[in-house]
Amino acid sequence: MKIPVEEALRYIGAAEADAETRRMAEEAAALLESRLTPRYVWRAFRTARSEAGVLLPEAGITLPGKLAGSMLAECGTAVLLACTLGAGFDRLEKEWETRDMARAAVMDACGSAWAEAACDEAERGIAGRFPGMYRTDRFSPGYGDLPLRLQADFLRALDAGRKLGVTANESFLLLPCKSVTAVIGLSDRPQGAKIRGCAVCGLRENCEYRRRGRFCGE
Repeated sequence: MKIPVEEALRYIGAAEADAETRRMAEEAAALLESRLTPRYVWRAFRTARSEAGVLLPEAGITLPGKLAGSMLAECGTAVLLACTLGAGFDRLEKEWETRDMARAAVMDACGSAWAEAACDEAERGIAGRFPGMYRTDRFSPGYGDLPLRLQADFLRALDAGRKLGVTANESFLLLPCKSVTAVIGLSDRPQGAKIRGCAVCGLRENCEYRRRGRFCGE
């Protein structure tokens, strides 16, 4: 799996990067690809409804709030996903921070782009396991009104500490740093609820990409 360098440059606001920034990004991507391999784990759970929110009974998890209710309204199954670049990324980034903070920032962006690309790959695997089913956009704890505290519950349900070495600290931030948890709904009908795209973005009125007639990819 290759790191999407263009996406990394977008993360640091350098989609129209100069040659030096682009070279740094390509070097960081090549280094990461030579040293690390993204890993992920996922598991599907049936859903149920209650006044408290969307239930995943087998996982012992309730997803409260409007976002989960809307995204999973027509979904009889929800997939929990965890993905990480591992502790090796954290060590590499710290090494670079002692040498060159600009390059470290570029590496951080490459790591974020790679983690998202790994989630995309995981989704393709999930789609292959559920032929004929329609997926919602994936969404994560901390997005909208889905509580960040659910990070720990997702990790427990996926046994991600043992399988991936991913944990959550007291503030429910994931460690290693380039780790992601998410939920994806599965339905037997096409899903209209979206959390990606200009129409649902809170920044659309002040978006630099839209001013330039471009699209950020989200």
